[in-house]
Amino acid sequence: MPGAYAEELARIERALGEARQLVARFTPGEVESRKKAGGDPVTEADTLIDELLKRSLPRDGEGWLSEETLDDRRRLEARRVWVVDPLDGTREFVLGIPEWSISVGLVEDGEPVAGGILNPATGELMVGARGAGVKLNGRPAGVSSRPALAGAEVVASRSEVKRGQWQDFQGAPFRVVPMGSVAYKLARVAAGLSDATWTLVPKHEWDVAAGVALVLAAGGRVVAGSPEEERFNRPVPKLTRLIAAPPQLLPEIQREIERRGG
Repeated sequence: MPGAYAEELARIERALGEARQLVARFTPGEVESRKKAGGDPVTEADTLIDELLKRSLPRDGEGWLSEETLDDRRRLEARRVWVVDPLDGTREFVLGIPEWSISVGLVEDGEPVAGGILNPATGELMVGARGAGVKLNGRPAGVSSRPALAGAEVVASRSEVKRGQWQDFQGAPFRVVPMGSVAYKLARVAAGLSDATWTLVPKHEWDVAAGVALVLAAGGRVVAGSPEEERFNRPVPKLTRLIAAPPQLLPEIQREIERRGG
């Protein structure tokens, strides 16, 4: 992909290609997992992909933040930081549901500027950067041009829907589609495959950095719980909530969320 961040995008695509080959050793739905301290599942694939990406991505002076790596606070002194979730949607991976992804984001001076998200189960690769746009499997893509929220597809956390947290949106003028992997949901919005997504519970930076970079590169808008949360590589890398949508849909979405108490 020529233009802005060309070298970084080539690095991202190369690393994701290697990760695709690595994860092919595993059969989703037939993978052993264990519980981490917080109760989330983790597999051997999470760890191996994390190690691969850490070898492939950072250069001298670049920081690293990953769900599967002990946080190195030296990242706070770095201008450029790789923010990675080696396997987002591990529950879906373990269950054999094709809604998991490998997520790689580059943050520069607190802003997500480049990203790549690969869903090996569906064969979808979304990559993009500020000033370079977004490509889906090598073809230019962008956020939805839908003029209004009526009839839109909103992808929502499968876990949140299961817990009943989206019940307030029953009867809304859009269709709620439960889906795993927040990174994959954001990538779908960036590529125009879904119209919008938002979260009702906090997310970590590694969950969303790559997806935020893609949505912004594709011409979309991202709104976090506060302006401070829209800066990445913070000491506590967590966001209370997030909305990602085309700019023309964002005001209507915000009104719906406020009206329905989401």
